[in-house]
Amino acid sequence: MPVWELSSRARVVPPARPRKLAKVPFVELADGRLQGVVSSGSDAGRVYVSSIAAGTYAFACSTNNNRPCGGARGGFCNHIRALVGEAVLQYGAERVARYLKADTGDASGTGTDAHTLVALMTATRPAQGDTSAAAPVFSRFLRHLAYLELETSTAPLPEMQWFPPTRTVA
Repeated sequence: MPVWELSSRARVVPPARPRKLAKVPFVELADGRLQGVVSSGSDAGRVYVSSIAAGTYAFACSTNNNRPCGGARGGFCNHIRALVGEAVLQYGAERVARYLKADTGDASGTGTDAHTLVALMTATRPAQGDTSAAAPVFSRFLRHLAYLELETSTAPLPEMQWFPPTRTVA
C-alpha cells in the first residue's frame, strides 16, 4: 500500500472488479440511494439519471433534461438494471445489498449477483419515486467529467482543498 494511502483519513477502496464506463459512466451509493448516469441505448447524445432508494426500493429514471424514461412504468427499466449491474461490479454485491437494505438471505454475499438483487427488489413491487434527485446527481457527474479535462499538474486544486493548512501565515 502506498505511503500516502496509509496516512490518508479517507480509505481508498478498489473496485470489486474492473468495469467499462461506456454504458454506466457514473455510479454512486449516496444520499440513501443507489444512483448514477446511464447512457441511452438508442441516442448517443442522451443519458438517463437513475436511482433506487435504500429500504423502499422506490425507483426513478429520467433523462438529463427531466423527461421521464419510457421503460420505467410500473417496474425497473433497463437503465436501472444496468445501474445495479455496474454498482455490483464497482462495489461488490454484498456492499450494494447492505446499502440498499436488501435481505439476500446469504450471509457471505457470495451467492448474490446483480440479477438476484434486481429480482429481490422487483418482488417487493416498489413504487416509482421522485425524480428531484436527478439534477444534483447529473451535476456531480459533470463535475467529475471536468476533472478529466484538466491538464496533468502537481499544483493543488482549490476545490479539492477540504482541510485547512496546518500552518498559518502571519
